[in-house]
Amino acid sequence: MSVSLESRSDSRRPLLQSSLQSLPLMARGKVRDNYAVGADRLLMVATDRLSAFDVVMGEAIPDKGELLTRMALFWFERLGGIVPNHLTDEAPESVVGESERDQVRGRSMLVKRLKPLPVEAVVRGYLAGSGWTEYQAGGAVCGVKLPAGLRNADKLPAPIFTPATKAESGAHDENISFEQMAQIVGAPLADQVRRISVELYEAAAAFALGKGIIIADTKFEFGLDEAGTLILMDEVLTPDSSRFWPVEGYAPGGNPPSYDKQFVRDWLEQVRIDGRPWNKQAPAPALPSDVVEKTALKYREAFERLTG
Repeated sequence: MSVSLESRSDSRRPLLQSSLQSLPLMARGKVRDNYAVGADRLLMVATDRLSAFDVVMGEAIPDKGELLTRMALFWFERLGGIVPNHLTDEAPESVVGESERDQVRGRSMLVKRLKPLPVEAVVRGYLAGSGWTEYQAGGAVCGVKLPAGLRNADKLPAPIFTPATKAESGAHDENISFEQMAQIVGAPLADQVRRISVELYEAAAAFALGKGIIIADTKFEFGLDEAGTLILMDEVLTPDSSRFWPVEGYAPGGNPPSYDKQFVRDWLEQVRIDGRPWNKQAPAPALPSDVVEKTALKYREAFERLTG
C-alpha cells in the first residue's frame, strides 16, 4: 500500500468542505464528511478542517486531509495483525462522479459500515492534556490512581486505558471510568476494547520511538460488524487523534513541542478577544497565516518522519 504524498498541483486548493452530489451525505464531523455508499459502505472524506477544543476553525490547513488519510492507511496496514479494520479494497474514486474525483482523490477511505461503539478508547503513556488536569485535582485519571509527584508530560509507569464518551459536534468529550464504560457497552466488550487498545498503542509507540517520535497518548474508535466482530474504524494514530512529541524536544514539566494540534491549542490559549481569553466556544478566533503554515508543516513533518 503506497503512503507517498502526491504533489499538489496549482489547481488543487485546500478543501474546507466537500460537496459530492453523487452520494447522499450522512454527516459532517469536525474533520470528515461521511457519505453513504449503498447500505453497507461509507465514503469518508478527510477535509482540511482543523478542530481544537472541539471547535472547528474557520481556516483550512493545506494538505491536512491527505496527510491524515495517508498516515491512517499506514497504521492500518502496520497494525492489521492485532485487530481487523474497516477498510475495503475498493478505490474511493470509483464510487463518485468523474467531476468529483478531485475532491476524493488521496484524502478518502471507502470503508465498511459498522455499528460504532458510543465510547472512545483512549490510551495514555504520558501525563498530558486533560489527564494532567485530572491528576492535579485528585491524583488519578479516569479513576486510575497514579503515583504521587508526577509532572506534566512525565512518562507513566505503564500505559493506562482512559475511555471517554463521544460528544456531538461542538460539544466536549467527557472522560469516564472503565467501570462506566463497562456499564455502557458491557463488561466483556469493554475488557476486549481495553486489551486491544493498549496492545495497539504499545506497538505503535515502540515503532514511532524508533523514528524519533513519542506518542504521548492516542484515541481509537471501534465498531461492530453484523457478526459482532470488533473492528478498528475511523482514523488511527494521526496528529488529530494523538499527541506526538519529537524525542529531541521532550522534557517533562511543561507542554513539549509537538507535531499535533497542541501548537494551535497553545496559540488559542494565549489569544485575547477584547482583552479576555477566548471562551472556547464557536466561533473560533481567526488563525493567523503563520499559524496555519506552521501547523501544515508540522503535519507534514510527522508524516514524513514516521513513514520515511
